Amino acid sequence: MKYVSTRGDTAQLSFLEILLAGLAPDGGLYMPVAYPQISKSTLDSWRGLSYADLAFEILQLFSDDIPAQDLRELTHKTYTSKVYCNGRQDDAASDITPIHWLGEEGGTSIGLLSLSNGPTLAFKDMAMQLLGNLFEYALAKQNRELNILGATSGDTGSAAEYAMRGKKGIRVFMLSPEGKMSAFQCAQMYSLQDPNIFNIAIKGVFDDAQDMVKAVSNDLEFKSTHKIGTVNSINWARVVAQVVYYFAGYLRATKTSEEKVSFCVPSGNFGNVCAGHIARMMGLPIQKLVVATNENDVLDEFFKTGHYRARKAAETFHTSSPSMDISKASNFERFVFDWLGRDGQLVKDLFAKVETEGGFDYSNHPARQKIQDYGFVSGKSTHENRLETIKQVSRKYGVVVDTHTADGMQVARQNLEPGIKMLVLETALPVKFSETIELALGFKPDRPKAFINIEKLPQRVFAMNPDVQAIKNFIVGNAK
Repeated sequence: MKYVSTRGDTAQLSFLEILLAGLAPDGGLYMPVAYPQISKSTLDSWRGLSYADLAFEILQLFSDDIPAQDLRELTHKTYTSKVYCNGRQDDAASDITPIHWLGEEGGTSIGLLSLSNGPTLAFKDMAMQLLGNLFEYALAKQNRELNILGATSGDTGSAAEYAMRGKKGIRVFMLSPEGKMSAFQCAQMYSLQDPNIFNIAIKGVFDDAQDMVKAVSNDLEFKSTHKIGTVNSINWARVVAQVVYYFAGYLRATKTSEEKVSFCVPSGNFGNVCAGHIARMMGLPIQKLVVATNENDVLDEFFKTGHYRARKAAETFHTSSPSMDISKASNFERFVFDWLGRDGQLVKDLFAKVETEGGFDYSNHPARQKIQDYGFVSGKSTHENRLETIKQVSRKYGVVVDTHTADGMQVARQNLEPGIKMLVLETALPVKFSETIELALGFKPDRPKAFINIEKLPQRVFAMNPDVQAIKNFIVGNAK
């Protein structure tokens, strides 16, 4: 399996060669030259596999430069009940990503694909725990060190830090928007005292932090000299790790590969739903991929109109589903690459236009029809919608969902089809957004014992303006 850049660089690299790299030298994102195809008979043969074994079967198709035995050991080291139980002794511990069926709505079954059983209580753990083990494996093989630079709108940061803390040869520099995350999210990250973890609060919004990461990654000399790598979803390994739970969810929701299932995905940076797109391209029988946004509805506008209009920082809303407060979705470029026939030069030109003109308009272009062929539909949820959805789901099903999952439930209900099961991807446990849950239900959600009073722990965080040179200086000063 070889990989190329979405922006036309034709150099073909292996999985291990791109694992630590982040962006391609031309500023693009890495994509496989072609997607491996999964037959229905192969799909059915995977029924009953443990999550670790399923992950091995899928990941080996994309990483054939890792010896099979090594990869199997990595997936079995990662996907264990000890890592994905949060101290609970229920189905979550053994199934890793169980389905919580809610009931019948719109002539079909609707359920939650539970992805928040990892150590930071968010779906990002599903890929990040594997990434931590992959990084440590690759660095040991190459006798190298790595300075990870990332940006987070809430959950990526803590997932990365919990996966990388204490890892040999790895330092993490994580940028987050000052004052734009929940108190719980901040405490998860900032309370870590590990010497290889550096939290930096940026005076701005997530897109400012993400732009800084891209700017540093595009400085090829600095990137090489200071061994810069990324864990944001621009890293291909994170995206492909997320592909696994679409297969796991489908296999648990069906009895034969003749059935189709729809997935609704709360989306900000497009990495989560991009993994669903890849699963579908591999042959997974997905009926619809439903993109759910909050008030920052750039993606909803695109899928409804064909017009991609990135917002500026001043136009980005701070909402009660803050991990989706993103107006320039990095992984959207991967979809555009597939959508426009893998024309790297065209993709490069379009995203240069995003930077100079704020977007591109394909509303009257023949390619717009192909969006529907990929099964994409979308919808938007507001603060009032998510409060009402949290109330309804609690009252009707006795389940408390977090604010982002509520956005997913809101939009999923608008796109139900009789006889086609709908899985809403649960993104986090509600405790991460207690303030909004209490506003909706009048009580705070339960939290695992490990996180009781976490907000009261000492915090270690550095404040910084959105200055690329400043973050470079900080990395140089602390990467010793």
